[in-house]
Amino acid sequence: MADTTSPTSSPRLWARIDRVWLAAALIVAIVAIVDFPRTDDVVMFAAKALLGTLPFIAFAVFAIAYLKATGAENLLARAFEGNPARMIIMAALLGGLSPFCSCEVIPFIAALLAVGAPLGAVMAFWLASPLMDPAMFAITTGAITLDFAIAKTFAAVALGLFGGFGTLLLSRTPIFTDPLREKPAVGGCCGVKAPFSATPVWTFWKVPERVQIFRHAGLDNGIFLLKWLTLAYTIEALMVFYMPADFIANVLGGGGLGTILLGSLVGMPAYLNGYAAAPLIGDLLDQGMAPGAAMSFMIAGGVSSIPAALAVWALVKPRVFGAYLSFALAGSVLAGIAWQVIS
Repeated sequence: MADTTSPTSSPRLWARIDRVWLAAALIVAIVAIVDFPRTDDVVMFAAKALLGTLPFIAFAVFAIAYLKATGAENLLARAFEGNPARMIIMAALLGGLSPFCSCEVIPFIAALLAVGAPLGAVMAFWLASPLMDPAMFAITTGAITLDFAIAKTFAAVALGLFGGFGTLLLSRTPIFTDPLREKPAVGGCCGVKAPFSATPVWTFWKVPERVQIFRHAGLDNGIFLLKWLTLAYTIEALMVFYMPADFIANVLGGGGLGTILLGSLVGMPAYLNGYAAAPLIGDLLDQGMAPGAAMSFMIAGGVSSIPAALAVWALVKPRVFGAYLSFALAGSVLAGIAWQVIS
């Protein structure tokens, strides 16, 4: 009898498996194999932590869905009007508060670069955008503290200003001369032909198409947050049960500059995801991590995370990308020092 099994069935099945859910399941499975009595403890810890964060997840999902459904992202284009200094300030402010995905932001930034928008304003938005949004603020508040979430928001805007004005001051140097890999096309994915060009519709429930957007955005972001926080709390459970608190206190404790710098250097390559990082940092703070190191880790890691970094790498030359990372590293250290002093 002929073999009717398709050779592509296994790859297709593997492609449909979500890697985040799979990672969380594998962690629990490994604990069950290595230390079976601890399995219930790990699962219950993650479940209780997730339930405690549900109100913040619900708020975050509603906020994102509302902003998507109304088309509030169209207001973003106004940040890039006027003189360069005003553009940088507005781009940093909106970048630090906007909830928009790279699928929308990348074509928008490409369009701005194509028509000659100042790189300083674009840099300000690039640096601030991955660090904070309504969902991130809610999750950070629930997983760490409200004070930390507010401080991170200020740090995101400050980093945007730092990088934006730094780029403006150095705009005539070889680093920023002819910065683009090639002139980007106007348009992009998701059917975006003229990004952020429409007028927001605040009473979106009167328009059936926008109600659909609200539902899809809420569902997509709800699943996204749940899976990443499930993974984060599962990893946090491992840290609670298996990582000695003295180790964290010795390595990342104290308020010295070296500890804050180490937080930045570790955060840049080790960062998983902004939503997953918040619970982990909350646990590390409980185990003795210095507040300044926690802040520097979150800022440096957010800017250098793969989605954020790839958006920059795809559009500008390596020297400009290097400047982007340099601004992130220096700014994260300064943010860590400031938070260490304040806290």
